[in-house]
Amino acid sequence: MSSIDNLKSLISKKGGLAPANRFNVIFTPPSQSLLNLDPQAILGSIISGNFNAKNLINDPRDISILCQSVTLPGRSISTFDHQDYKQSNKFPYTFIDEDVTISFLLTNDYYMRKMFDSWQSNIFNSESYIAGYKSNYSVDVIIQQLDQQNTPVYGVKLEKAYPVSFDSIELSQDATDTIKMSVTFAYDKYVPEGPLSSTGSAIRSALDIFG
Repeated sequence: MSSIDNLKSLISKKGGLAPANRFNVIFTPPSQSLLNLDPQAILGSIISGNFNAKNLINDPRDISILCQSVTLPGRSISTFDHQDYKQSNKFPYTFIDEDVTISFLLTNDYYMRKMFDSWQSNIFNSESYIAGYKSNYSVDVIIQQLDQQNTPVYGVKLEKAYPVSFDSIELSQDATDTIKMSVTFAYDKYVPEGPLSSTGSAIRSALDIFG
C-alpha cells in the first residue's frame, strides 16, 4: 500500500496536481472581423453612456477572459458483439466524441449573446430556412489546461466546431448574481495536443480575426 509520502513525492515529481480553475479557450467566430462596426451596437452604447472606443476593435482575448467554465470532451469506443466458438467478444468499429459545453459571462452590451446570434444565423437562416456551408461556419476551438504559471500543459483542438445550441437566459427581479450563458458545440473530432502544438494552434486561431 502506498504511503502519503509516496503520494506527495509522486505529485511533486509530476509538477503538482492539475488545477481545475486554470484553463484557456480560444477561437475566432467566422462572422467576426477585426473592426466592430455594428451601427446599432455603437448607437446603443452612446445613448446608454457606455460607449468606449476600445470596443470598436474585436480582441480575440475577450472570449477567453469571459469564459467561466468548459468541459474537456470524453470519447467512447463503439463496439459490436461477435459470437465466436465458445463466447461473445466485443470488437471496435468507430468512436463517439461528446459535445462540449462552454459557459460565458454576459457583459452589459450582451457581446457574447450577439456573437452567437450572428454565428447561428450563418449556420441556418431562420428567415429563408437555408443551411450554410460547413466550411463557412465552422472553426477550430482550442481548449488548454494551464499550470500554476498559466503555461499550457495539455490541449485539445475541436476540429470544425460550431454552436448547436445555447441555453435560455432567465431574468428575474429576485436575481442578484451575474448572468451567464452556456453554449454547446458540435465538431468533427477532437485532437489531443501537447504544450507546443496547442500553443501554435491557439496563435493560428487568434490570428484568424485578421483574415
